Amino acid sequence: MNNLETNAIDLFRGGLNCAQAVLVSYHEKLNFDKKLASGISCGFGGGMGRMQETCGVVTGAFMVLGIYNSEKYTDNKDRKDKTYKMVRDFNEKFLNIHHSTICKSLLNCDLNTPEGQQQVKEQNLHEKVCEKCISSSVKILEELMN
Repeated sequence: MNNLETNAIDLFRGGLNCAQAVLVSYHEKLNFDKKLASGISCGFGGGMGRMQETCGVVTGAFMVLGIYNSEKYTDNKDRKDKTYKMVRDFNEKFLNIHHSTICKSLLNCDLNTPEGQQQVKEQNLHEKVCEKCISSSVKILEELMN
């Protein structure tokens, strides 16, 4: 596990949601404000506001790619084209590993019910699912950005 993966998982274990953990772990590498990044990504955890849609790890990674390309390309059309391509590439790689980008499918429970919350705890899903998604997300980002 590399330093970015370890840092992202530590941030998640420390209380940041999955989207925040991925985005904030890149603040030093990509030179952006950690507090602002944490605020921007706050609503994306639990599949966007715990709606269990697109996994927060995935949306956090998409934000990382946008910042990465914002530094590389001054023209917005180039920036968008490159980011869209990288987002599609990330999505394909993530799907190959996890077979879904949907939080509810990945966790196989409803986070909005007491039973679902209990299932997360009893089955240790944060570690078994979320942390694995965080780790693979960082690996995919590193592959795409190198």
